[in-house]
Parts: sequence; C-alpha cells; structure tokens
Amino acid sequence: MPAFPTPPVPAYDVALIGAGPAGCAAALALRHSGLRVLLLDKAAFPRDKICGDAIPGHALKYLGQLDPAFAAALWQAQPRDDVRQSRLVAPSGRALTLRWQLPSFSCPREVFDAALLKLVRRHSATEIREGAVLKDVRVETDHVRLSLADGSDLTCGLVIGCDGAHSVVGRKLLPTPLARAHHCAGVRAYFENVQGAEPGQTEFFLTKDYLQGYLWIFPVGAGRCNVGLGMLAETVARHRVDLRQLLPQLLATHPALASRFAQARPLGPVRGFGLPLGGGRRVPVSGRRFMLCGDAASLIDPLQGHGIDTAVQSGILAAAQAVACFEKQDFSADLMQQYDAAVAQKIIPKLARSYRLMRFLSDKPWLVNAAVRLGQLPALRPWVQKAIG
Repeated sequence: MPAFPTPPVPAYDVALIGAGPAGCAAALALRHSGLRVLLLDKAAFPRDKICGDAIPGHALKYLGQLDPAFAAALWQAQPRDDVRQSRLVAPSGRALTLRWQLPSFSCPREVFDAALLKLVRRHSATEIREGAVLKDVRVETDHVRLSLADGSDLTCGLVIGCDGAHSVVGRKLLPTPLARAHHCAGVRAYFENVQGAEPGQTEFFLTKDYLQGYLWIFPVGAGRCNVGLGMLAETVARHRVDLRQLLPQLLATHPALASRFAQARPLGPVRGFGLPLGGGRRVPVSGRRFMLCGDAASLIDPLQGHGIDTAVQSGILAAAQAVACFEKQDFSADLMQQYDAAVAQKIIPKLARSYRLMRFLSDKPWLVNAAVRLGQLPALRPWVQKAIG
C-alpha cells in the first residue's frame, strides 16, 4: 500500500489572541494543563487601553480563585486608587452615595494589563509574542492557521479570540453586523487638579438629555482622574453626537462640573473607543476550533460599562473548555457549545438584567431622579444598590 504523509502537528495546542485581561486569564488558567500555549498581541507592553480604568472586584476575585497570589500581586500595582464607594448624580442634581462590599480599585490599563502579563510570564510556560499583528485566521481540517502581518504563518489546534471589540478572530470566523442598540461609544481623557475628586470614590453623572449613558470621574492615583463619557451608539447616531466635543462641553457647562474643572489640566487628548454590550441579544461565542472571550464576545455590562470582570471570567471558562477539547480530541462546533452554555449560565443573566434596566430607564429621567431620592432612605438603599450593581 502507498504511504500517505502524516499531517503536520500544529506548532501550538492553543493560541490566545490578545494579551489583555481575557487572554492573560486564559493563559493563567492553562498553566498546569500541559498544553503548548501561545499568547499573541499586536502591541508591545506596557500599552494604553482606552477605557474607564475601573478594575471590578469580581475580576480580582476570579483571578484569586486561580491563585490568591495573582490577586495579591495586582493589588500592588501603582498608581492605583482603592475604591470604597461610588457617587451617582441624577439628572435632578441629587446625589446618592453607595458603598461596595467587594474590594476593587481603579488603575490605568497601561499599568494593570502589564501587571497581568507579568503574572503570565512568571507563573506559566506560555510563549508570549508582542508586536505580532494577526491579519487572517483560517480553520482547516486538523488545525487553525494564523497569518501574521509580517508574512509568517502559525498553526494551532484551537484559537481563542481575546482581541477586543474589533476582534480579528471574531470578524474572520464569526462575523456579526454592528447593532447600535447593543453597542456603546465612549471617549476618555486624563486630567489632574480636578476639584472635589476624592480618593476612594468613583462618580457617575446622568443627564436628562442622554440617559443611555453617563459621564464618569474615576481617580486612578498620583493625582490623576480618568474622565469619560459613554453613550449608546444608537443615541449617538440618532442625534449625531460628537462625543469628543460633548465631553469638554459638559465639563465646562454642567452645573455640578463646571467649577470643578475650571482649573483642571488635561494630560492628553480625548480618545474614543467602542463597547459591545452583552445581555440584549443572543450572540454565539464559539465554533469549530475557536472561542471568543471578553469584548470579542460582547460581554460588556450595559449599565455600568465595565467588562474586565467578564473578560477574566470568560477567559477562565474558555481555558476549561480547551482542556476538555484536548482530553476528548474533539474540536467540533457541537462540543464547543459547552462553552456557549457556560457563558450563558454564568455571565449572561446579570448582563441581561442590566440591559433591560438600562433600556427601561433610558427615557425616564423622572424615574432615575425618584430612584436616587428613594435610595437615600436606609431601608431602600440596599435594593437600589443591588439594582444598579
């Protein structure tokens, strides 16, 4: 009988695309798996990531469940502002202060993401390639082929897309049209000398004109604040809002902000980013030989706008699914549905509640005002905090 050539063995078992919270969490979760893991990122670290810089307590909790040393190391990041409470300002101007049970902090993503990647280097055998720009992904018969911008190709048994809102993996393998009702646009800038910015307190401002979003002030340590504005994309499109212009306009004219920013000094330009919201629609997050995590899987909380916690959680779930695939030597779309089911069970319900509440309140400033007023009553404060947190 003629000898048929043996198919080449993929160079890696798992390729993680994107070294942010989802990719790093997956790498850390795979550290004892025995699998050959590659972690690619188009940037060189440390690098900026445009967001609000709030590190949710649940993200630290999930990493601590992998190893308490991981969370402990991240609590040493500097600069950092340890968050104890949040101040919510209603369209009426009335404010409600809520104290959080789970410890969290705010930290520039340039610092936080680099600290996460350092944990991967220190605690795993993951091969890390920075400055590696992915251009194409093709699922072939017995492997996945990754084509890089430098002209080289890599192969792996399974790819996990952790590459953000504009995921190359998602765009190539699971393209989904932009739905403005499920997408948020945001801008962010750093300021120093913001009057009344208290360490340990994040602030959220709602206006009657744009309830499908909010303005935030988050101290991030070293006397700096992350100041930004996020809004539902359909609102931005309908009203032709230029968020880069609206943010400084609100800081100069909002009754509660104008005096606080009169002497504030911007530390750079206003920069924009996109947030694919979760919970409002059913979105597939896997297929044959691939999975999507974090922003690439549309797992942003629609009410608070954060996604680091769901990125970490989904990265850990994807790692568990990858191990199961290799144990069974089954990389079919059918088996990958176990990952979709885990995301649907553990992450989506809270995002769905947040989405429904965001849509319900979006055209009811009077109701937001009433909720903040009622939230000042001790008996009702826990209910309000649970509803928004």
